[in-house]
Amino acid sequence: MRSDANIAGPMTDPVPGPRTESMGADVSRETPPPMDDTPIGRAAQLAVEALGRAGEGLPRPEQTRVIVVANQKGGVGKTTTTVNLAASLALHGGRVLVIDLDPQGNASTALGIDHHADVPSIYDVLVESKPLAEVVQPVPDVEGLFCAPATIDLAGAEIELVSLVARESRLQRAIQAYEQPLDYVLIDCPPSLGLLTVNALVAGQEVLIPIQCEYYALEGLGQLLRNVDLVRGHLNPTLHVSTILLTMYDGRTRLASQVAEEVRTHFGDEVLRTSIPRSVRISEAPSYGQTVLTYDPGSSGALSYLEAAREIALKGVGVGYDASQAHVGAQNDPSMVEGIQ
Repeated sequence: MRSDANIAGPMTDPVPGPRTESMGADVSRETPPPMDDTPIGRAAQLAVEALGRAGEGLPRPEQTRVIVVANQKGGVGKTTTTVNLAASLALHGGRVLVIDLDPQGNASTALGIDHHADVPSIYDVLVESKPLAEVVQPVPDVEGLFCAPATIDLAGAEIELVSLVARESRLQRAIQAYEQPLDYVLIDCPPSLGLLTVNALVAGQEVLIPIQCEYYALEGLGQLLRNVDLVRGHLNPTLHVSTILLTMYDGRTRLASQVAEEVRTHFGDEVLRTSIPRSVRISEAPSYGQTVLTYDPGSSGALSYLEAAREIALKGVGVGYDASQAHVGAQNDPSMVEGIQ
């Protein structure tokens, strides 16, 4: 497996959508119409900005970055973060693979991937040693994005893996044997610290931890960090926590600001400057088999994930992130907590 900068470049029309005859040659994209003060007008302007930002190319990593998205605490936006960051990185021009390690298969659903019981899945890779290439599917509507789906069979994999040789490193070997060039692999872990999560930690170099800006946000995080230390000490010396992403941020509440401050104090530069707002559109998108990037590209949730992906990409090549260049909607403006977007 390798990363090939010649495979994918910046995309000129990253989010497919209907085109009408009214889009004539006299309509200039260089000079957008003035910002309308109405909510609909503002959303339209944000959609234009989102599409423009998505088309910008980002530095490509020299080697494939394998990022494990983990937090054994449920309801923190782990799967949502996995699929939307993956889509954002793909829209920025990268080739991205999402590996769904959660038996519920929510990441597969959100990406519009078929994952009924008979579909070749990540279970077959882990337990039956099927090549990863035989289960990977392209994601509809997002060029350069792929998914290795999870099916209900994965629910029994924890028990079946116990008796297998090299049970902790089966996913690592499958990824290493995957010959298609990739820039990023994002692994969506189940909300537990069992063998599936251990396989992910052995396979990855980086851990991304989503933390919701709510009470008890850091509850249970210590055990995850201890497991990361154990895996690094015994199975994967390159593993490290590279990124903390604050999710469900509501700038109207003092609690969200206090949690964000506490997390930034504890983790420092590992915390992304961009936080993900609490968003109706982010919650709605999976029910339509879409990420928020294709469901509503002008929403504050879409803009925030695009900006977070930009930070992650720049961080990976050692380039500083300039927050002053962030587009509207990605920097925790309290007014952008969505009621209608």
